[in-house]
Amino acid sequence: MNDVVLLTLDDGLSGGCASSPRVPVLACRDALVAGGAQVETVTAYSDGDIDAVLDSPDRVLIVAATTDGEVRAVVRRMVRRYAPAPSARPESLPEDRTLPDLPPIGVLPMGDVELVKRLGLPSDPAAVAAAVLSGRTRRLDLLRNDGGSVTLHGTLLGGADDTGQAVPYAASVNVDDTVLSDGGEPLLATAVANADGYATIDDLPLVTRADAADGMLDVAVALPVTTRRWYGRRQVRVEVRRARGRAVAVHPRTDVPFVDDGVAGTLGRKRTWWMERGAWAVFTS
Repeated sequence: MNDVVLLTLDDGLSGGCASSPRVPVLACRDALVAGGAQVETVTAYSDGDIDAVLDSPDRVLIVAATTDGEVRAVVRRMVRRYAPAPSARPESLPEDRTLPDLPPIGVLPMGDVELVKRLGLPSDPAAVAAAVLSGRTRRLDLLRNDGGSVTLHGTLLGGADDTGQAVPYAASVNVDDTVLSDGGEPLLATAVANADGYATIDDLPLVTRADAADGMLDVAVALPVTTRRWYGRRQVRVEVRRARGRAVAVHPRTDVPFVDDGVAGTLGRKRTWWMERGAWAVFTS
């Protein structure tokens, strides 16, 4: 390995860090240089800057990230670069994939990056450098969606009021041929999981078997169910419905807040996620 790029995202991209290299970046650079690599540190101020780095595929990329969203921003640009148009689909592409294997990347956490913990990736600069220099990689599943983005570990839909109570919303949720909600019931939360980042919410187990390398996505919806006891009193409990599959479609009836790989947003239209088995890869110990 001769050429490595340490890429930092500026504040304008997914809440990134400042433009000057930080201590973990410098420490990782020094460890790579000591191992014989030539290293360039780059700060991306726009998607175009990320694209410029990706245009040199012979260089190994390490993303210095403060959030999951920053890693996702880079992988999203990788998908944009490498995914073929439907009309130019190569015969070598597996039937259950819409893009070829993406080149592996290193992830250097500069803070509490949830993705690193969930995937068991090296976390200190020397260990990240050693993983990249060793060339050991792990292939992981990737979720694409029809909004033009990707999901690395999961999405959680639903919000709370000022008192912290969940605000019910209506949405149809279909996993392959399984209907988890037809849109006629109030939902408290919907989890679309690739890894277990949103497995449990307020001690409520939503997703129980998410695995970032099993080729399946896991989906769960939580909804209130009212039952009447024999002596007439009503009791409200939370029911969780779960399904596993290759794709999920969520169609909210109104705008619903969501968090996707730690990035907050609002979903106001139908969104479909589908599985890209083993599509991206990381350097690992």
